[in-house]
Amino acid sequence: MTSPAYIVAAKRTAGAKRGGALRDWHPVDLGARILDALVDESGVDPAAIDDVIMGCVSQVGEQSFHVGRSCVLASRLPQSVPAVTIDRQCGSSQQSLHFAAQAIMSGTQDIVIAAGVESMTRVPMGTPFLLPMQAGLGTGPWSQAIKDRFGVDQFSQFTGAQMIADRYAMTREALDAFALDSHRKAAAAADAGAFDAEILPLDGIDKEGHAIRHVADEGVRRDASMEGLASLAPLAAGGVITAGNASQICDGASGVLLVSERALKAHNLTPIARVDALAVTAGDPVIMLMEPVSATARVLERAGRRHDDIDLYEVNEAFATVPLAWLRETGADPARLNVHGGAIALGHPLGASGTKLMATLLHALRARGGRYGLQTMCEGGGIANATIIEAL
Repeated sequence: MTSPAYIVAAKRTAGAKRGGALRDWHPVDLGARILDALVDESGVDPAAIDDVIMGCVSQVGEQSFHVGRSCVLASRLPQSVPAVTIDRQCGSSQQSLHFAAQAIMSGTQDIVIAAGVESMTRVPMGTPFLLPMQAGLGTGPWSQAIKDRFGVDQFSQFTGAQMIADRYAMTREALDAFALDSHRKAAAAADAGAFDAEILPLDGIDKEGHAIRHVADEGVRRDASMEGLASLAPLAAGGVITAGNASQICDGASGVLLVSERALKAHNLTPIARVDALAVTAGDPVIMLMEPVSATARVLERAGRRHDDIDLYEVNEAFATVPLAWLRETGADPARLNVHGGAIALGHPLGASGTKLMATLLHALRARGGRYGLQTMCEGGGIANATIIEAL
């Protein structure tokens, strides 16, 4: 008999564009501020935290040497709080949440922070394997055995996104229309204050280097139009994937604080959600981005629920092809999908995206009076996490 795992706090930074408002922030300090914010919002005794599980994809440079532990040491948490850093590619901090929930459900821990951080300005995407290759150290992350098995020279999310478009005969116009809708929903949500409860305000700098208060996602394009999106060149000749219908490079951090029922009582905490079900699946590493379909089916089966039970979905907008293919395969209601926009407008800070989406999903559910939310994320290597939560 497992014990329930509850979420008592969920916070994220506002997304910052590459070279944007958070460009002067060391990623360790970004992660540390999230840890502090979770403690402040929940009121938990920081010395009682059993573990910090930090997702991060590019673990090199300023994000190397165990960034999770460094975030603890840069925070107000006591040095007695342990940490671990994990990489499940884009789903890293969603997996952090899964590990935290599993520790609580098993009864081995009572208070765990699941978080993620990624500064894509200071540690650009691909740095962990590009730097060694440029220095003549090795041939990259895929051995010849892997290449021979799958008949490819490399694995690319951009290739996978185009393969999905080809499989479903998705037009450039359809992808751009989805992207435009993401910007419009994100702008409307920001104007309505929908993100206010989840965003941790930070000191940032504007283009000229002047001090500003960073409280809004920088990637939202209020002037986005089909004409503007149509003017962007495809990433590959003859393809339909562009920078406009793909997720934005982003700096940010996020996290959730999970506790057991015993901790709720002992520390007088108020739960805002319960973890209902967890799943992770893996499939084709070449097309790579289709696995959220399988993960969704698995997590619904584990929970004993149907799509009719789910009030809101968060399907990461790595590329517009991903949620569009997910909709076709699942038959889910598009009106319940990414209701506040997604990574195309709000940014995709890799290792921080999992708990970032969870903060948005949780707050949106509670604001709308919804009960169940489902989140899923495509990940490098053809993997996907899926999580169902119950808002309280």
